[in-house]
Amino acid sequence: MSGPDEDRVVDLIDDLDILPDTTSDEHGTGWGDADDDNTARLLEDRPPHWG
Repeated sequence: MSGPDEDRVVDLIDDLDILPDTTSDEHGTGWGDADDDNTARLLEDRPPHWG
């Protein structure tokens, strides 16, 4: 049987991202939207009276 958890040695890795700050479903791409650059779509969808 192993000893108590206080005696166990654990090597920590600084660059390991265990939990991200934001998840993919908090962004538009997580909801099926295209990428965040909507310039082409906005230019295509602009009304004809905008010239």
